[in-house]
Amino acid sequence: MGALPTEHEPFEEETLDPKDWAALRTLSHRIVDDAIDYISGVRERCVWQDMPEAVRASFDAALPQAPTPVAEVYREVAANILGYPMGNIHPRFWSWYMGSSNFTGALGDFLAAVQGSNLGGGNHAAALMDQQVVDWCKEMMGFPADASGTLVSGGSVANIIGLAVARNVKAGVDIRELGVAAIERRLRYYGSDQMHSCHRKGMETLGLGNQALRRISTDAELRIDVAALKRAITEDRAAGFKPACVIATAGTVNTGAIDDLQALATLAAEEDLWLHVDGCIGALMAIAPENRFRVAGIEKANSVALDPHKWLHAPFEAGCVLVQDAAAHRQTFAVTPEFLVATTRGLAAAPWLYDYGLQTTRGFRALKIWMALKEHGIVKFGRLVDQNIAQGRYLSGLIEAEPALELVAPTSINIVCFRYRCEGKHGEELKALNIEIMLRLQDEGTAVLSDTTVHGEHCLRVAINNHRTKRQDLKLLVDEIVRLGREIVSANAAT
Repeated sequence: MGALPTEHEPFEEETLDPKDWAALRTLSHRIVDDAIDYISGVRERCVWQDMPEAVRASFDAALPQAPTPVAEVYREVAANILGYPMGNIHPRFWSWYMGSSNFTGALGDFLAAVQGSNLGGGNHAAALMDQQVVDWCKEMMGFPADASGTLVSGGSVANIIGLAVARNVKAGVDIRELGVAAIERRLRYYGSDQMHSCHRKGMETLGLGNQALRRISTDAELRIDVAALKRAITEDRAAGFKPACVIATAGTVNTGAIDDLQALATLAAEEDLWLHVDGCIGALMAIAPENRFRVAGIEKANSVALDPHKWLHAPFEAGCVLVQDAAAHRQTFAVTPEFLVATTRGLAAAPWLYDYGLQTTRGFRALKIWMALKEHGIVKFGRLVDQNIAQGRYLSGLIEAEPALELVAPTSINIVCFRYRCEGKHGEELKALNIEIMLRLQDEGTAVLSDTTVHGEHCLRVAINNHRTKRQDLKLLVDEIVRLGREIVSANAAT
């Protein structure tokens, strides 16, 4: 082993900080100006556009070995990234249910990165803000102050955490020590045939398997059939299973249907089941004056998953899970290694937030949520929820008034399922026509929507989870769909 250099020998230590802070300040001001222009002018741009081959090829560049001036790095970002987004901040993006971000939240993300705190826990301001935002989420859902919760990446992980606590509480054995193989009677979870696919992933991840998740049929409004659920629970007990958890959905991904949370809370209490609510689409209706009645009963759930990056419009990513039983929540995940033992004072003199989830290393997600809530207040966010739901009703009315269009499923909140109809076209031919309309809307940069299948019927799907959407955008959508449908049918007839 060589000798260490002495203090008199030349030894240059490096850093990632710039040599010229003034030049970085100038570039940073330019980036902020460009960002404001980008957001303020979003309506004038295409919702989405395909990348030219030159841009696509730029992502095949080799690993950089030598430095590049940061101004040139930003030039590449501006040229190859900013012009080709997914499009979800645009007022006519209605595809997957996402939320549309906000500029104050983006500043919060920037400041969180500058501050650089790790939210695994510790005695520092960011950790306290993280807990404060979770407390605010509890208040929004009507959960008691002594409930627990944690911020996570999004709904999938939030749901997995809720289902994991349910598994450990209902297993009847020390599942952390002995594993799922020690469970005497196989656990059974229940959800509607419209529940999100993340629950299957969750069951597989938790070692219970897809077969432990029983899908229950839905009624005419696509809500879980409570009577069918009762029969399934009875059948499973007789067959030797242990019914453990009901997964209620507050806003299905296909249509926005909301299960009867009050009835499910009553049933879960009677049957000694854990009630988990997947509220990643609709839980935040609890803050909406005109629509909070739709999620009445959510406060009775044992756990709830929700997404601040949807109806609180936080920049990605920001999910949250709340658990009524704080002790059960912590006991599912807490581990205390020797290097993270709490102290009576100093940085380690605080609860470790990582004890409530899967991540030891956690980003400072809370700041972007906190800043936007402070700026606007929860009352405004509630009005925006009501606004989107009213826009869903408005679009449904436009569709019902247009002979060329038809609703395929009832519109319960802000998700509208419909299709272009054409005399003589059915089945796969009608599906192909509607898909072509959807793709041309994307190609022309007019609007982005998705398609799905509801009870065997293919349809187009508009999810209005966007604070920038106006009714004029929805009127334009209907007009363009009718125009494109007629053009495609006419062109096909000519050939």
